[in-house]
Amino acid sequence: MQKYLVVSALIENSSKIIRTFSKLPESSGCNIVDSQFKVLGHQLSLMLFLSGSWDSIAKIEAMLANLEQQHDIKILTNRTEVESLQGDTMPYAIDVVGIDQTRIIYDIANFMLSNDLRIQEMASHTYEASHTAAKMFSLHMLVSIPLDTSIAGMRGDFIEFCDRLNLDAIMEPVK
Repeated sequence: MQKYLVVSALIENSSKIIRTFSKLPESSGCNIVDSQFKVLGHQLSLMLFLSGSWDSIAKIEAMLANLEQQHDIKILTNRTEVESLQGDTMPYAIDVVGIDQTRIIYDIANFMLSNDLRIQEMASHTYEASHTAAKMFSLHMLVSIPLDTSIAGMRGDFIEFCDRLNLDAIMEPVK
């Protein structure tokens, strides 16, 4: 029976440590189901979602504990289960762009959650617009929408919400 482990760490951004983390699953007999590496300043944020037998999961947990001591870093791990797929929702992708504003992530996430949409994935960043130097905001989300929700109504409410915040948004089904 497959077991699952989530691994999270904030580490020094070095090629050596990236190689070490990337090789761990193979060395332990685990498989990388999903991974995210993101440079944040001088740090590297890393998230791994691993699968394997109970003994390969135990082996990688021991390897990660050794890695913590060798490199004086903090690694968070959590055993988990995979959610069973439920046919009661539809996946939708949402992209939002606009002038960066305080609380914007909170406002968008709160809108989604208040409308019973389940956030599956969210990534955002700010950047300087190339022609105007305005500080811009970009957000990408994957959400699950309950089947009994009116898509036209939800899309209309979301676009209206974004218009009030002066944001440009797209909401479309994941194909």
